[in-house]
Amino acid sequence: MLAAIADGVSTLHGYSTGADGASTLRCLRGLGVQIDEIGRDPVAGINISVTGTGIRSLHVPADVLDAGNSGSTIRMLSGILVAQPFRSTITGDDSLRQRPMRRIIAPLERMGARVTGDGDRPPLTIEGTAQLAAIDFEPEVPSAQVKSAVLLAGLHADGITRVREPLPTRDHTERALRAFGADVTRTADIVSLAGGQRLHARTLIVPGDMSSAAFWMVAAAALPGSEVTIEQVGLNPTRVGLLDVLRRLGASIDVDEAISGEAGEPMGTIVVRHHALLDTHVSPHEIPGVIDELPALAALATHGGSLSVSGAGELRVKESDRISALAEGFRRMGADIEERPDGFHVRATRQLRGGQVDAHHDHRLAMAFAIAALGASGPTTIVGAEAAAVSYPEFFSVLESLRA
Repeated sequence: MLAAIADGVSTLHGYSTGADGASTLRCLRGLGVQIDEIGRDPVAGINISVTGTGIRSLHVPADVLDAGNSGSTIRMLSGILVAQPFRSTITGDDSLRQRPMRRIIAPLERMGARVTGDGDRPPLTIEGTAQLAAIDFEPEVPSAQVKSAVLLAGLHADGITRVREPLPTRDHTERALRAFGADVTRTADIVSLAGGQRLHARTLIVPGDMSSAAFWMVAAAALPGSEVTIEQVGLNPTRVGLLDVLRRLGASIDVDEAISGEAGEPMGTIVVRHHALLDTHVSPHEIPGVIDELPALAALATHGGSLSVSGAGELRVKESDRISALAEGFRRMGADIEERPDGFHVRATRQLRGGQVDAHHDHRLAMAFAIAALGASGPTTIVGAEAAAVSYPEFFSVLESLRA
C-alpha cells in the first residue's frame, strides 16, 4: 500500500503467495496502480514491482473493491481511501462482511471523511476528501489495523496525527512508513506523524511471517525427537512474544538474529526442538503481541502441559469466533478444553483421538487443527481445510515434507 502511494517504482521481494496478499494487489490495481509480478519462488514468495501514483493520486475505481477475507486490507486501505477525492466502496467475502468496522469508521469520520457501512459491517462506502484534519486518537481495543488506518489517513491530513496505545501493538506500519521516507515518532505510548509527507520508492525484502512460522515451531515443540529450523523469519520485537510463551510451555528455542533486515525489520533463524511440555498462562497484557498465534499455541497444549488464556475476547470477531470454533473442534478431537468469554483453557489430560472438525472458513483454525491432529491416535478430517490458502497456500505440502 505504501509503495502504491509513493513516488517511483518499488520492488518487493518475498511478497506473500496467500489470498490476503492477492486481495491487496487486486484492490490496488482497481485503483489504477500498476503492479507486475517479476519473479516467483515456491518458498520465498513472489517478487513484484509497484509503480506508485504518489499521495492523493489514486484513480476512481470502476467497480466495488473486493478485499476478500482480509481484514488488514479493508481496514488499512480505508485509511488511504478517505484521502482520495472520490467515492469508493470496499467489501469482502461472507466472513469479512461480518467483522466490526466501527473501530475505523469513528476515527476516519472524525478526520473529515464520510464512511458508511451495513451498520457496523462491510461493505464500506467512503466519501474521500482532500481536507482531512489530524486527530489525537486512542483505540477502544488495542489493534495494529486500527492504528495503521489512522496513521495512513494522517499521512494525508492537515496537522499532526497522534495515536495513543496503552498496550503496544505490532509496529510494522510505523517501520514501513519510515522506510519509505516518512518521519514517524514514538514517545512513550504515543505514535505521531505530520501530514503532507511524500513517500519515496524502495527495494525491500519482506521477512518471513512469524504467524505462519508459528505452526512449525509448535509442531517441533510438540513431537518428541523433532527439530525445525526456520530461516529469514521476521524478528520484529512486537512479534516475538510468541517465543516467550513457547519457552514457558517448555519448547527449546535458539534464535540467531543474523540479518539486520530492511525497513527496520530484523530477520534471523529460529531453531525449535521438542522438550517436556509445561503449563503456562497468557495474560491480557500479552494478548496484542500474540493474538494471531493463539490457535497454534492452543494446538501445542493438546500435546502436553496446559495453556490458559484470558483477555482475548478479540478472538471472537476474527475470521470466525475463534474461541468457540476452536473449543468445538478440539472437543470433537477428544481434547480437554474449557471455553471462557475472553479465552480458553486447554489441558493435555488425554491423547486426542481425532475426528471430523470444521475450520469455519478460518485459515488459522485449519492449520491449528492439523498440528493438533499430529498427536491424535486416529485420523482427523478438517472440513474447510482449503482456508489455509488465505495466508499460507503451501501449508499442507510443507507439512507433508516435514513429516517425511
